[in-house]
Amino acid sequence: MNSGYQKYKTQSIYSMSGVELLLLLYNEAIKRMKMAEYALEDKDYGVFEECITRTVRIVRYLNSILDMEQPISQDFRRIYEYLFYDLGVIRAGRDRKIEDIHEIIRLFTEFRDGFEEAGKLVTEQRIVSPKSVTG
Repeated sequence: MNSGYQKYKTQSIYSMSGVELLLLLYNEAIKRMKMAEYALEDKDYGVFEECITRTVRIVRYLNSILDMEQPISQDFRRIYEYLFYDLGVIRAGRDRKIEDIHEIIRLFTEFRDGFEEAGKLVTEQRIVSPKSVTG
């Protein structure tokens, strides 16, 4: 049964658009950072570490798929490098501050919302015909 679910999940991911995949990744990163926050509050450092590790993997993947021919990709690369650094500081445990986790969640949320809006605009432009209305 698990195998069937895994196949379904894999097929669902392969059938997603680029924007849908980005939204999925940002949503997962947000979820993991919220879980890390709760784990830190509960002093469950194993779950905390697992959540930070998953988030780092997501950021690493997002960084690897940047199209560096696009000017905005340079900006995203710098932001992702900042996130790597900040996640490392949080993971190290010296300054595990809830505010730092909130800042990372805020960034992921802004990216997700921006790409979601951009995806809607692209979809609307494809649906609406450029023909003018004549009477």
